[in-house]
Amino acid sequence: MNFSSDRVDPVFEEMLDELRQATANLPAAQERMLGMTGVAWSPDRTVKVVVGLRGQLVDLEIDPRVFRKPDAAALQAAILEASAEAVAQVQAQIKEVMAENFSPVFTELQNQVQPERAGAMDYLQRTDAEIYAERKAEQ
Repeated sequence: MNFSSDRVDPVFEEMLDELRQATANLPAAQERMLGMTGVAWSPDRTVKVVVGLRGQLVDLEIDPRVFRKPDAAALQAAILEASAEAVAQVQAQIKEVMAENFSPVFTELQNQVQPERAGAMDYLQRTDAEIYAERKAEQ
C-alpha cells in the first residue's frame, strides 16, 4: 500500500516504516526466540533447571548428594528457585528481542486503540509462580 507523502502525516509515515521493518524482521525474531532457553542452578549448585521459550521445564538435573540427607522441602525450594531464575532469563531474552524489533510506539498505539488491553503485556511478563503465589495467598 502506497500513500502520497503530501497527504500523510510524517509521524504516521514513520510509524508505517517502523511497522514494515518490524514485519520484515519477524521471521528472524521468531526463529531466534524459538531457540531460547533459560538455565539456572540452585544456590548450593545441587539442582540445575533448563526451561524453554514458554517457561516449561525441559531438563532437570539433581545432584545425587541431595539424597544423602533427604529433605523434600529443601529440594522443592531449590527446584522452584532455580526454575524462577531460568524463567526470568528467558523473559529477559524475549524482552530484548521485542525491544530490538518493536518500537514502544506500538504499545502506545495498542493502548489507545484497545484501552481494555492496556497492561496486558505487564501481566504476561509475570511468572506463573508469582501469579500462583498470589492466588494461594488470597485463599
